[in-house]
Amino acid sequence: MRISLPALRGRPSAVLLAVLAAVLTIPSIPAEARAGGGASAGRPGAPGPAGGGSVTSLPLTGGRLPAGRTARRFDLLGVGWDGPARALAGGTVKVRTRDAATGVWSGWHELETDGEDGPDAGADAAVTAGRAPRGATAPLWTGPSDGVAVEVTPGPAGPPPGLRVELVDPGEGVRSAGARSTAAEPADGGRRTGHHQAPRPEIVTRAGWGADESIREPDFEYTGPVRVVFVHHTATTTEYACSDAPRLIRAIYQYHVQSNGWRDIGYNFLVDRCGTVYEGRAGGTDLPVHGAHTLGFNTDSAGVAAIGTFVTDLPPAALLTGVARIAAWKLGLTEQDAAGSTRLVSGSDGSLYPAGTGAVFQAVSGHRDAFNTECPGDALYPKLPELRTEAARLQGR
Repeated sequence: MRISLPALRGRPSAVLLAVLAAVLTIPSIPAEARAGGGASAGRPGAPGPAGGGSVTSLPLTGGRLPAGRTARRFDLLGVGWDGPARALAGGTVKVRTRDAATGVWSGWHELETDGEDGPDAGADAAVTAGRAPRGATAPLWTGPSDGVAVEVTPGPAGPPPGLRVELVDPGEGVRSAGARSTAAEPADGGRRTGHHQAPRPEIVTRAGWGADESIREPDFEYTGPVRVVFVHHTATTTEYACSDAPRLIRAIYQYHVQSNGWRDIGYNFLVDRCGTVYEGRAGGTDLPVHGAHTLGFNTDSAGVAAIGTFVTDLPPAALLTGVARIAAWKLGLTEQDAAGSTRLVSGSDGSLYPAGTGAVFQAVSGHRDAFNTECPGDALYPKLPELRTEAARLQGR
């Protein structure tokens, strides 16, 4: 066992014994422990069709796993556990990875341990019914990698059971014969009968980004009319070719479903650095699909995720335009003024507002307005007033 001394400062002795560390050079893994949850038996997410990717799960027992020949590469990872989503609150999870092409190790990255995204109580019930709860860190996009080091320092509650590292291979995507890759604007310019309905932007469908539909729940959940759009960032790399955005989305989708146990990807829409808008959670882009993006306030809202990390990196102008266009159109479907505000009721004590408490949000809000998080980043959040103004202009206000 390797102990990270800086992480131990100030920890009581009982907690010192609970510090877990593992350094992995991904060993040869039996086929039955690969896609769809890896070594944890009984978890959802069986391998999908060819090209659908996989999730490999390796237990973090505190020991050093034997090194052998490397398994298939991974591009995204996170750490999961059995138990409540906040079971690691107050603890830390650090990871570093080995580049599959160069063999060079990255520096250490700290993963978010609080369950800031996810379904509200009672939602996504088809996935969680009959199963013990489980949690996971925020995912980290690593790019093509074949080795990982993990250090977990538990919080006051101690280490949760079933600690594991989840390694996601997005695959090459599943293509449906005859499916459209984009849903283009109608011939009328995308305007409906509503007085302030903005034009419908072109949206890349789930088939367009290669979603493996076999891993999600087959039915859909809907909420009331969308009155708020919550803007997020995916906390993944900002340095990606726009042609690689579908791969990023597939990895997030697989992590949300196969590692977190959600019924589908959490976001309703995603936007890449070139301004391309992608369909997120299935159920109809023009319908109020119940997402899992803003804990406590998934009802009567939609989540739009900017692909990247915008803490210090400025969001590209094209990305901002894409977010404004999808927000204007989605809010306009119910005549909601993109520059206005509305009242939502919290569905979770884990949010900034206790369950049952009403809170007033601007129609285009940031994730941090509803939850104690830096999302959508210090560089993107100040851009929200501009997004509201542009979205309202698109609505003809």
